[in-house]
Amino acid sequence: MKTMMKMMKKLSRNRLDEFFAALAEKQALYLPVEQGEGQARYQRWSQGAKLANALNTVRSAKDFFFPQTENLVDFKMSGKTIEIIDPRTEGEDFVVFGVRACDARSFTILDKVFLVDPVDSYYKSRREHGTIVTMACTRPQETCFCTAFGIDPAAPEGDAACWMTGDALYCTAHTEKGEAFLNALPEFWEEAEEEPVKAQQEATRQVMARLPLSKFSMGSFGGEVLMKVFDSDKWEGLSEACLGCGTCTFVCPTCQCYDIKDFDTGHEIKRFRCWDSCMYSDFTKMAHGNPRLTQKERFRQRFMHKLVYFPANNNGEYGCVGCGRCLSKCPISMNIVKVAKALENDTH
Repeated sequence: MKTMMKMMKKLSRNRLDEFFAALAEKQALYLPVEQGEGQARYQRWSQGAKLANALNTVRSAKDFFFPQTENLVDFKMSGKTIEIIDPRTEGEDFVVFGVRACDARSFTILDKVFLVDPVDSYYKSRREHGTIVTMACTRPQETCFCTAFGIDPAAPEGDAACWMTGDALYCTAHTEKGEAFLNALPEFWEEAEEEPVKAQQEATRQVMARLPLSKFSMGSFGGEVLMKVFDSDKWEGLSEACLGCGTCTFVCPTCQCYDIKDFDTGHEIKRFRCWDSCMYSDFTKMAHGNPRLTQKERFRQRFMHKLVYFPANNNGEYGCVGCGRCLSKCPISMNIVKVAKALENDTH
């Protein structure tokens, strides 16, 4: 992906709805919409839709490229003849607007899973059609720890990055897709100075520095401590209260486990890919049973993958982006931060 020379542009906030309407006429547009009680979810733009003020969406933008359920292939049988049908219909370009820096980084992690040989053509097609327009954070919360992974919430990645001030939306392109996003409706944008953006960035970074997890670091983990962490006697206590509900995996922007199931409709077989969770007792269950028989083993697998296995195989990049969803959603308040802190001494 070619990186473009940065040039700041701005759009008056009172023209934002008009801009969304015009953009939605050119291609599908998705943005975070309020879902009640300060929560937000991505929704295709329609007249009257308002951009949410929530820090992040309940479910991540991962859904656009690796959906929870997708029809992979259909089989029609006539006697001994089997017709194989590719049911894919998605071919339209689309924009995902308002993605936070943590979720934007998650795509680089998913790319390392789905775009390496053998390439997942379903994921690849969606990535090629999608444009990611990020939104810088201004009100990070106590559950945020993206900076532990080198992510700057005030300077998000993506094809184009935006900053919202009191009177304007500022935007700059990072890639050719981002440049195309800005050039699609040039009548809405005007050249802008960077000072308002720089002031907002500084204010956000000051807030991040005061958060409870601002000093949290993953520096002690990685592939070189594999057996030390794997054999830790702390896993038993850490996993004891885990319900195995899988909530953490379903809200996580980087989890990529899935299962494939066939359904007989009576006149054809439909094959679906569905999200799965390493926290479930029937995950990867084979003819002889499940290779991880206890909740402790399943619990350990999830955190070992993010903290040790993934960085060991991906030049030190962790399988977490510090979005904080697992901190806020786990019903027993168990999360990757608590696990990492508990195991930190075992890495030395």
